[in-house]
Amino acid sequence: MLKSINPSNGELIASYEEMTQKEVSAIISDVNSAYQEWRQTSFSHRSKLMKNAAANLQDRKEELGRLMTLEMGKPFSQAVAEANKCASVCEYYADNAERILADQIIETDASKSYVAYRPIGIVFAVMPWNFPFWQVLRFAAPALMAGNVGILKHASNVQGCALEIEKIFHDAGFPKNVFRTLVIGSKNVKEVIENPHVKAVTLTGSTPAGKAVASQAGAVLKKTVLELGGSDPYIILEDADLDQAITACMIGRFLNTGQSCIAAKRFIVVESILDEFRSKLLEAMKTQKWGDPFDEDVNIGPMVNIWSRDEVHEQVVASIKKGAELLVGGEVLDVEGAFYPATLLDNVKPGMPAFDDEIFGPVASIIPVNDEAEAIKLANQTPFGLGGAVFTKDVEKGERIAANEIEAGCCFVNDFVRSDPRLPFGGIKESGYGRELSEAGIREFTNMKTVYIR
Repeated sequence: MLKSINPSNGELIASYEEMTQKEVSAIISDVNSAYQEWRQTSFSHRSKLMKNAAANLQDRKEELGRLMTLEMGKPFSQAVAEANKCASVCEYYADNAERILADQIIETDASKSYVAYRPIGIVFAVMPWNFPFWQVLRFAAPALMAGNVGILKHASNVQGCALEIEKIFHDAGFPKNVFRTLVIGSKNVKEVIENPHVKAVTLTGSTPAGKAVASQAGAVLKKTVLELGGSDPYIILEDADLDQAITACMIGRFLNTGQSCIAAKRFIVVESILDEFRSKLLEAMKTQKWGDPFDEDVNIGPMVNIWSRDEVHEQVVASIKKGAELLVGGEVLDVEGAFYPATLLDNVKPGMPAFDDEIFGPVASIIPVNDEAEAIKLANQTPFGLGGAVFTKDVEKGERIAANEIEAGCCFVNDFVRSDPRLPFGGIKESGYGRELSEAGIREFTNMKTVYIR
């Protein structure tokens, strides 16, 4: 039995009976049959249905936002914004898939030669709870527009969201078995990967989960795209606009209650501006209000569950024991629900959990450095490589550092890291491989076929 529990109060929202192995196999078979017809449909037909899906998301954004907030606790306004962002990715691929996947003529000694981008079949998605709609739609929109079909294993605590996503596609006019949700637990993932009808796997989640799925998929030679953990560094140089930097750092760290792979987790600050940065950041953090995520004044909702809250607190305590200084927060609140306050640690160094590990919650770390060179060195002193940011008034210098020095899949200058349907998204090192979104994302799950005619 899979249970959805409200993290604000611990109350049971709903229970879901897990599908049997026989039921799962039957669904996969039905989806594979649907693929044989779906792959033959025109881009214009797929585009029409995808625009219907976008309209459904926008029309129901408040209803869907409420469901997200109930199941995983994000502030309601952020949940509504997530539904809108999902509509944007549907619109992007509805408008651009045919252009991106057009045959690419290559001049050779043949009379005609080109690259054809063709669908491959069932894409199996293993998705997390933190952005319960966005993580799914950013795989599903390009996959379906490319002529593939999809099956989803969502996180156990957001089954309501998973089933609503399936409904959105069905209500938009997609054939029933072009996109299906499997109500199963993590123990069943390997069996689905090994099903011969499944051709590829995409996972967003923790690094250990990514390694497990990559191993299972590799054993049966199936392609994977993995978007995993992160410990994003934000470098604050001595010539930074501190007000701009503080605003970006606050959004980057505390959006979604800090429960994001691309959250700003390590603030690496040059010593000459450290005092002013610390003072401004501390002042901003003291304005962060935790509480009922449906309250429009609340910035920080509950964490996803008590276990996650306790894990974050243990990381904070362990960092303090190793020399980090607690400036604000850092306490388990004596209230109902999985709440944890905005927390700021200063003088964080390598060897502390706040530096070495991913803290998946509302905790920021200040790391003092002497200069730019040391900042870059510590920014890259991590097993992760998802995102990063640089703050400086010298935009040319910022671009150089972002483009050439920071080891990450994306790096922003004078702004917080976020995904955009028009830009490729993904990481390197233990943050995974492959790309989602943009032209790269839709091509990941196609057969890039060479056609050569003499």
